[in-house]
Amino acid sequence: MDEPPLYLRPRLEPPLAPLLDSSDLLHTLADALGSPLDVLLPDRIAANAERFADVRRTHRLDGREFFAHKANRSSALVRRLAATRAGIDVASLGELRHALGAGFTGDRIVASGPKDTAFLWLAALVGAAVHVDGPAELDTLAALVREHRLSPVRVLVRLSGFTAPGVAIRSRESRFGVPAAALDGLLDDLERHRDAIDPIGTAYHLDTVSLDEKAVALEGCLHAMNALRARGFQPRIVDVGGGFGVGYVDDRDEWDRYTTELTRAVLGERPALTWGGHGYGLRAEGGTVRGSLGLYPAHRPDAGPAYLDALLSRTAPTLGRTLGGLLLENLYDLYVEPGRALLDQCGLTLARVLETRTTKAGEPMLRLAAKATDIGLEDHGVLVDPLLLDGEGTGPADPSGAKEPVGVFLTGSLCLESDLITRRKVFLPRPPRPGDLLAFANTAGYCMDFAATHAQRQPPARKVAVGGAPGRWRWTLDEEYWPVPRSEGRSA
Repeated sequence: MDEPPLYLRPRLEPPLAPLLDSSDLLHTLADALGSPLDVLLPDRIAANAERFADVRRTHRLDGREFFAHKANRSSALVRRLAATRAGIDVASLGELRHALGAGFTGDRIVASGPKDTAFLWLAALVGAAVHVDGPAELDTLAALVREHRLSPVRVLVRLSGFTAPGVAIRSRESRFGVPAAALDGLLDDLERHRDAIDPIGTAYHLDTVSLDEKAVALEGCLHAMNALRARGFQPRIVDVGGGFGVGYVDDRDEWDRYTTELTRAVLGERPALTWGGHGYGLRAEGGTVRGSLGLYPAHRPDAGPAYLDALLSRTAPTLGRTLGGLLLENLYDLYVEPGRALLDQCGLTLARVLETRTTKAGEPMLRLAAKATDIGLEDHGVLVDPLLLDGEGTGPADPSGAKEPVGVFLTGSLCLESDLITRRKVFLPRPPRPGDLLAFANTAGYCMDFAATHAQRQPPARKVAVGGAPGRWRWTLDEEYWPVPRSEGRSA
């Protein structure tokens, strides 16, 4: 007996949901600008920043929200955010220049990531705050300030490698930040550079979604703030970075069912769900599942601002009070640096169907006018269904209501066996035809261009920014977008 289809339907909210209902507009944009095409919704990033600010204000904390620019290279998103009170986190010289050109001033910029001398110099010159990851970086920054007679640079001491009694630390060792155990040595270096460096606070870097581990790190930063004050400094900011997450899949039951059936497929208890029996990190050995599931937790009810609220409401591991309460008692400001979470529902990627065929083994395949790197959902461990747009303006059909849904594998347009947009079979409401469009929802966070290439001289996706509402949508090329009215904007 055939197994029933397994769906992972995307979570959709305004303005992304009504835009997908306007499939005639999306077909027009793809006809004009090609496939693949990234469609961005700049107003949503401003709304997301305000949602994070609402959580901070609920806990009666001052501070600021910073967009982690590395998550998307769009000009429209950065320019729209520049028109708000939010700031931006830049991780390269190019991103810093882009932020300045979009309208951000230095006091609204934090510089993180690996830094060369030019990056440090420009950050210091414009008055950005700099995440310091070690003594060598601190020495270079101080030398630049003295050599070029700049004002003292605001720095955030970034820490890693936290521990606490009774808390299991499972996150991988980070190459960023100073180990918390080595803080005293860095404090000695800060004292040597009092004329050039102004330590305004602490920060942490963690590669984890664990609230327990982040609570340990935040408490560790509070202890570091006390250590800075004991040395005569006046820190006032605690930066909790990013990692707030996004919920991609709408239905928890669908997510739980898929991961359960994937395990059964790996064990051979049901037909394969994936190309070549790919297990996403799982494998069968002697009738037992081994390995670990290398997937993003695509159903996340506590993601984004809700995750921040949960962190601030958590009791500190050893101090016995809530972390938000401790920040407030000390009159510390809170900085957050969401990337993926600030881009939640901010865009989609369109791809044209080029060819449908069946392999010798009988597997249905759909070749798209896109590369796997243009739609990097699976590259980031995200499993979510695409939507089939019919071009009649009626929006995507719900595949779960289709009489005869069809399961397909999605491949890219490169001459590579590995160019698979999905390694799993996805179910569409009808057999797709050449010329149809597939819409991949919620790709703005890391999945549009973080790994995009020009391989085989095939260009990555162009970007278009859309605003407005059904019946009065307005669009412009990403690089031509500004957050002020422009008469040349197109409407549809």
